[in-house]
Amino acid sequence: MSAKIYLEGGGGRQDSKALKVACRMGFGQLFESMGYSGKMPQLVACGSRDSTMSDLKTACTNRQSEYVAMLIDSEDPVAAPEKTWDHLKARDGWERPENCSDEAVLFMTTCMETWITTDRKALKEVYGDYLQESALPSSFNIEWKQRHEIQDTLMHATRNSPKPYSKGKESFELVGKLNPGVLEKHLVAFRRMKRILDKTL
Repeated sequence: MSAKIYLEGGGGRQDSKALKVACRMGFGQLFESMGYSGKMPQLVACGSRDSTMSDLKTACTNRQSEYVAMLIDSEDPVAAPEKTWDHLKARDGWERPENCSDEAVLFMTTCMETWITTDRKALKEVYGDYLQESALPSSFNIEWKQRHEIQDTLMHATRNSPKPYSKGKESFELVGKLNPGVLEKHLVAFRRMKRILDKTL
């Protein structure tokens, strides 16, 4: 099946072209670790969240791929994980495009840093003894924590490193090191994404 996933990421003040490459590479490595080598979806780094939504809307209208989806931050906790468009309507005022089901929306709840924070082994691999693991939140119900709390604690926990955590190339490199088994164990949104991709790809 032909599949295309639009990724939130790769925008900002830095070189957006290089960031888009890093974004695709990071998520590509994660998807390969999930077992999708040989049947990988086409990954498109779109930059901002609004741009990602715009690209999905266009793709749903043109429907050149059998499966199209966007992988974005939910920004806020998600009350009903299967009703993704209800969440986006309530939070962002976004209407569901024609030909776009709830399965066309894949969430990182509440943000990409939730995924990164959940895999302590990957963080230790990158930050070593500089990581203050005690500063990180518990993985229990971590998807119900506000994104700013997750992001702030991750930066705080790595503050002693010569290169503390920040959004950008390094954050996508971290995504590429994540263990899908760890994420699947702790994260409802990740389990949902894997279930959808397993039956789609």
